[in-house]
Amino acid sequence: MHIPENYLSPSTCAVMTAAMLPVWGYSINKIRTEIPKAKMPLLGIGAAFSFLGMMFNVPLPGGTTGHAVGGTLIAILTGSPAAGCISVSIALLIQALLFGDGGILAFGANCFNMAFVLPYLGFFLYQLLLKKTGKRKLSAAIGAYVGINAAAFCAAVEFGIQPLLFTDAAGKALYCPYPLTISIPAMMIGHLTLFGIAEIVLTTAILAFVEKISPETLEEKPAQS
Repeated sequence: MHIPENYLSPSTCAVMTAAMLPVWGYSINKIRTEIPKAKMPLLGIGAAFSFLGMMFNVPLPGGTTGHAVGGTLIAILTGSPAAGCISVSIALLIQALLFGDGGILAFGANCFNMAFVLPYLGFFLYQLLLKKTGKRKLSAAIGAYVGINAAAFCAAVEFGIQPLLFTDAAGKALYCPYPLTISIPAMMIGHLTLFGIAEIVLTTAILAFVEKISPETLEEKPAQS
């Protein structure tokens, strides 16, 4: 799901980065004011888990990749999607700067998809389903699955609008050449199947482990978002 350099126009990258600035500010404030100090180490652990999960990249048609992210899991463990946002953002920054995984200009877009849409939507669904069903792992699995697919859909749309908006005098695409009719299926087929399942496995396996060795971590009332 990492968007490489030169697949989005500079103006698109600027808009996506500008959209993330208030999200980062909001998330940092939430972490400072609402997450208990006892859970603060989970941010670093979550960033490490997210970094590791995203290192197992599988190439997808069009120049991007598919992988697990772990944003919903971090939000569940800390009780706040803000923690998922910042942890995943840190992991994405390290990958972009040190490993060239995801473009520097596209950092804001990658964060919008994986550090904003994914953990916030995934955690919202988790809380909603948990209240209705009382089944933690099922709620987490659905939240994680929907979250990663929503993030993939956003990336597909960002790709697909490039040839509509940015062309040369001859009508040739300046950046990503694939329209929505190609970008959406290319992204969504892999994520609705393989990578959505990978996100479920990562989320539920670690959640089950935490429930076994430290259930009090999950029993604490989540922070309001």
